[in-house]
Amino acid sequence: MSDIPAGAPASSQAPTLVRRFGLLQATALNMSNMIGIGPFITIPLLMTALGGPQALVGWLAALVIVVADGLVWSELGAAMPGSGGSYRYLRDGFGAERWGRLVAFLFIWQFVLSGPLEIASGYIGFSRYLRYVWPDLSQGGAVVVAMSVGVLNIALLYRQIGSIGKLTVSLWVGTLLTTLAVIVTGALHFDPALAFDVPPGGLSLSVGFLVGLGAASRVGVYDYLGYYNVAYIGDEVKDPGRVIPRSILISVVAVAVIYIGINLAILGVVPWREFVPAAAHPESDFLVSSFMERVYGSRVATLFTALVLWTAFGSVFALLLGYSRIPYAAAADGTFFRVFARLHPVKRIPHVSLLLIGIIAIAASALSLGMVIDALITTRILVQFIGQIVALTLLRRNAPDMVRPFRVWLYPLPNLVALFGWIFLFATSGWQVIAFGLGTLLAGVAGFFGWSRWTRRWPFAAARAAI
Repeated sequence: MSDIPAGAPASSQAPTLVRRFGLLQATALNMSNMIGIGPFITIPLLMTALGGPQALVGWLAALVIVVADGLVWSELGAAMPGSGGSYRYLRDGFGAERWGRLVAFLFIWQFVLSGPLEIASGYIGFSRYLRYVWPDLSQGGAVVVAMSVGVLNIALLYRQIGSIGKLTVSLWVGTLLTTLAVIVTGALHFDPALAFDVPPGGLSLSVGFLVGLGAASRVGVYDYLGYYNVAYIGDEVKDPGRVIPRSILISVVAVAVIYIGINLAILGVVPWREFVPAAAHPESDFLVSSFMERVYGSRVATLFTALVLWTAFGSVFALLLGYSRIPYAAAADGTFFRVFARLHPVKRIPHVSLLLIGIIAIAASALSLGMVIDALITTRILVQFIGQIVALTLLRRNAPDMVRPFRVWLYPLPNLVALFGWIFLFATSGWQVIAFGLGTLLAGVAGFFGWSRWTRRWPFAAARAAI
């Protein structure tokens, strides 16, 4: 493998991707990613963070952050539609030939870890819920199941984008049916005394409350992740200046309503003290199945568990579809190995990149869910989320004439809200998590300068010319 020479991006010679994703498919892609297995496996973690239903405040805090950040994604995605999403925004925002190279490299550096980790969390969640119908499944067996789901996911995505769009909508419909069943069941059996059983002092403002709020909000953000997934396949979206912003904002609002409904439905039927703290209650691994069993019995709960598994698979399918386009875009731009810029000669998909992300996700599914969530959130905040806010600000200043089909409403207020929110989430993490995030960032900086020196590119290109 060799690097593409500077000034000669492979994208100028590679075949173009086909634009077949409309607003329906784009929204389905985002929502399938966002809902997925997340709310079904993280409700016990959320309630544990603040010790009761007051942890729903964490959902609301996470919603404020992702709405503000979604506006940032909408402007960037509409102005610069193309495969790669954040990679493209960071590179152009900070300057493609100088600091943008560093920031874009750091994004790819952390993404090669955080992207597969997010996909792996879905594989792990899938295997956890399978234990409801397969109670004798061992820990080792659960890992084998998770890895097998990863192999199936790659196989289904190894096809043309047109059929993928249809499959995405089918998975999305299954996701909506699953969540609707939970919400309707909860509404019919809702007990407000259970749902709002806040312990004494549960909302008292203190340092401990803020730390717990940060933990609950990180869980909420994890479950909202994916509102921007369509931005990663911008080259395959019809009318991207209109479709990308609308699909992002529709997805955030719709999923926020669904999430609040799911939480209240479960809390209004199952006393929260029966699954908090999560570590002391093994049944919290399949809480929603237990919820359905309490209301309808084990047969219905088993059928519903199958729907949860369908939803989980729909999520990881959407994730791998979007994330497989990022190494492809970086390679096509000349900042990753040339082989990952290849499109399949018949299926017209970036198959090498798909295999890279898919295989790493399979390997990561052997880790614990808590470790996976902590690692993927901390590695994204500093470079991707905060970096994009800075990139948008720089583009507003340095490229005022850029065509922007969508502009952040009330700019710069949403940018500031999102920036404060990301800093709060990072600062309230444990010191080990913070050290991990900073450590991976510093390692990425060292890797970039070593790679740039080896390839004689900025900031070493000028030194080479002077010799």
